[in-house]
Amino acid sequence: MRTRRVFLNRLDPIREPVDAVVVIDVLRSFSTAAYAYVAGAGTIYAVETIAAAFRLQRQLPEAVTTGAVGGGDPIPGFDFGNSPAQLQHVHLAGRPLIQTTAAGVRGLTRFRHARALFAGSLVLARATASALLELQPAEVCFVITGEWVDRDGDEDVACADYIDALLQGEQPDPEHYATRVRESDFGRRFLADDNPNLPARDLDLCAQADRFDFALTAAHVDGHLQIRRLRSGVAGHPLAAAGEVRNALRLPDTRGTLPAARTDAC
Repeated sequence: MRTRRVFLNRLDPIREPVDAVVVIDVLRSFSTAAYAYVAGAGTIYAVETIAAAFRLQRQLPEAVTTGAVGGGDPIPGFDFGNSPAQLQHVHLAGRPLIQTTAAGVRGLTRFRHARALFAGSLVLARATASALLELQPAEVCFVITGEWVDRDGDEDVACADYIDALLQGEQPDPEHYATRVRESDFGRRFLADDNPNLPARDLDLCAQADRFDFALTAAHVDGHLQIRRLRSGVAGHPLAAAGEVRNALRLPDTRGTLPAARTDAC
């Protein structure tokens, strides 16, 4: 299985990834999405613009909104910021969630035509690797969303490095990658204690490797880009049906396996 990296903010348009794509946003989009599912969210709708998010909310009056502008400040009028800590003790009771962020959601939208699309974060790393091993695509492309002019994006590169190592059959120490998340340029901002919209608790929740036992996939359904939870090897799930073709990828009958991820709740 080949792997490669692209950076969302310096994309080479010549060779677009078309096989399996993992858009990574550790701090914080897809960590927040993972905690939202654990909090009981129904479907998560990934919406690129704030205006489109409000339009969708008018169509889905039960939906809650979560998101942030570039730099991490919450979006005025949204129910929650892009913050796993805000969702940790919330009970969403199956309500749909609309997510709009400047990096992760933008990345998903950019690669929405990939044959298999994943929303990646460190809390889901091992489960994401397991799902990819089941799919056995010819190539996996990791999209790094966290690199900006003032940020190195190493929190996302670390996550890509970890998943890549698992795909190659290695068993690295996950704490090494969690440390890189905490020590990345953006990670250190959560520890500076000078911005209430970047709380240290968010960093703690995002830097827990393999906390959950599910991956997040994304696909267009009924005209909307939806993020859905996928547990590796669950019988009957479209992405877990052995030998069937889904999103133009043939799933193997013999699958690689990894030790189970943690299954603790929030």
